[in-house]
Amino acid sequence: MQLTYLEAIRQGIWEEMDRDPSVFCLGEDIGIYGGAFKVTDGFIDRFGPERVIDTPIAESAIVGAAFGASLTGMRPVAEFQFMDFIGCAFNQISNMVAKTHYLWGAPAPLVLRGPSGGYVHGGPFHSQNPEMWFVHNPGLKVICPATPYDAKGLIKAAIRDNNPCIFFEHKYLYRRIKGEVPADDYVVPIGKANIAREGRDISVITYAAMVHSALEAGEVLSKEGIELEVLDLRTVSPLDREAITQTVKKTNKVIILHEHSRTGGLAGEIAAQDDHVRLVHLGRGQELTEADLGPVDVGGEVDAQLALLGALGLTSQHPSTPGEALAWPSSGQGRCAACAPNGRSGR
Repeated sequence: MQLTYLEAIRQGIWEEMDRDPSVFCLGEDIGIYGGAFKVTDGFIDRFGPERVIDTPIAESAIVGAAFGASLTGMRPVAEFQFMDFIGCAFNQISNMVAKTHYLWGAPAPLVLRGPSGGYVHGGPFHSQNPEMWFVHNPGLKVICPATPYDAKGLIKAAIRDNNPCIFFEHKYLYRRIKGEVPADDYVVPIGKANIAREGRDISVITYAAMVHSALEAGEVLSKEGIELEVLDLRTVSPLDREAITQTVKKTNKVIILHEHSRTGGLAGEIAAQDDHVRLVHLGRGQELTEADLGPVDVGGEVDAQLALLGALGLTSQHPSTPGEALAWPSSGQGRCAACAPNGRSGR
């Protein structure tokens, strides 16, 4: 059946609440009013005020309540009226929600969702793309779907995931695009990109609303004999690095397209991956292994130093038993993160 982007998200949440009684929604005006964009319209009539909770205008409190509920086994879906105001809850998200896995291994199955993006004359406070604030935070999954099919499949996957997910819904797409969505239950795997358009000449790596801009450009250039390949990332953390590698190797020409600010945007991370592919897979350099993604004190510093030493042609001896000193070229010594329990430094 054909659904709008908004209706696909709405349907996905509704189905998950029908399927699992531990799923509930909370947010500003989501109950009686049905949400600023009507994503939760009718939910309170179907599921009642205990599972569709209107909250004060207090984003930090919304996230704190959702986080606490997730630790008790509930699966909250918290709505931000606009994702621009997610910064009001930054401490809760960054220092509490994102750290739970690394501190004591507890699942925190919550979804923080809401509209983001521009092109709707929303002004500076209702048009931002804050996804990169959270891509930089280990412990969070950051999802930016571009199509109704992906929006429904990914919101369902996010609700079922035992990790905290931030789900950015581009408001420009809400009622402007329609797509075929299966009536049967399905999920789209988090962290897997999709080839939105096959091509041979240039790869466009993008996500969210910019996928549609890339597809339009592909149709125009096709008339001139240039075939764009459009890779829709779908999830910006974790990145599907294998898909990026394959499209770079295929065309060897890359355009990175995103709506977010250029400085500190995802293009820098993808460009680094692009350089990695060109240097290593195309035989023009040496691989430099990065530390595992995680908070600094959780470990990885020594591994990064070892990788750097190896790339520079220096030798270092990796300790084979816990507590054994790491042999550096200089007099400095340290503990290897890989030797601590679970591969983490024992501080």
